[in-house]
Amino acid sequence: MRLIFKLLAFPFVLVTGVLYLVCRFLVVASGAVLGILSGIVFLAALALFFAAGFWPGVSWLALAFLISPYGLPMAAAWLVGMLGGVNSALKDFVFG
Repeated sequence: MRLIFKLLAFPFVLVTGVLYLVCRFLVVASGAVLGILSGIVFLAALALFFAAGFWPGVSWLALAFLISPYGLPMAAAWLVGMLGGVNSALKDFVFG
């Protein structure tokens, strides 16, 4: 019975492994691009503080934080890490 479950779980190991690698690449690549973009948005927010007022500057600072490496890319990295944990658990079940 355990062999049947291992055979049924093997395709999920392959799918989660490929999905994990693709998502990890996308998180690294998008983190680099969004890091540069967040610096540009931060500089625009500083200019808006002086040109347009306080609230437009704060809103652009919030946007810069969301696209910075500590905002949404960190949440995506956490989710990819959870996918890697699921992949490892499936590998331990099938091959362990």
